[in-house]
Amino acid sequence: MNLNGARVVLTGAGSGIGRSLALELARRGSFMVLVGRNQERLSSAASEARAAGGRALTFNFDVSQVHGHERLAGFAVENLGGVDILINNAGVSSFQEFARQDPADIDRLIRTNVTGPLLLTRAVLPLMLEQGRGRIVNVGSAFGSIAFAHWAAYSASKFALRGFSEALRRELDGSGVGVTYVAPRATRTPLNSDAVYQLSKKTGMNIDSPETVALAIVKAIETGRDEHAIGGPERFFGKLNALFPGIVNSALRGQNRAARELLQPAGRP
Repeated sequence: MNLNGARVVLTGAGSGIGRSLALELARRGSFMVLVGRNQERLSSAASEARAAGGRALTFNFDVSQVHGHERLAGFAVENLGGVDILINNAGVSSFQEFARQDPADIDRLIRTNVTGPLLLTRAVLPLMLEQGRGRIVNVGSAFGSIAFAHWAAYSASKFALRGFSEALRRELDGSGVGVTYVAPRATRTPLNSDAVYQLSKKTGMNIDSPETVALAIVKAIETGRDEHAIGGPERFFGKLNALFPGIVNSALRGQNRAARELLQPAGRP
């Protein structure tokens, strides 16, 4: 897909992977609607994107809301003339013991990581089907192939997004609309708590820069890939987990112990 002049809706564009994606797309001449909850960050990202050669508008919106996704799609059509690419990038993470996780946090995580992308895809898909072309890009995670202890709710949400991508791809076969699922491994973004970085130091966990991940996502879009996992070891373990999960269980025990120690409340034996 040629991204020069492509009309893109990008969620979670104010920081992290989304902001880096906006710049990569801008360098390729894309026309974008940048979506996020923080208008100040969005405006800053849009200014950088324009300076890099793209056209960028902002739309202040929380994708976890029940309503408003059709309004966002309408804004894109009105200002860009249509939508060629939807990138569902917005997401939240949670590294903690599931038994102690606040129900409200679980609800927000699922609404942001799963329900939001589904509703926004549903809002733009008729436009793509009518024009006979387009691409839905869902930014998942290595945690959508390998479920990690202490990321139970987050892993569940990324497994769901991966399953949605696979089902929708099969449903749209022959329509001219493609579906790309990209699975980054750990990335240095504001989503991560200090405990995540402490765990990374203890276990040697690979952490990529947002710029590295953004470039990989853009290349997956340009080549029309159905699914792309970032990181050789993560790709291997994802396939291994699908066939022999017991082996992966054993391999992760050391990381699980380190995470448990980091998350253990003060005074608890």
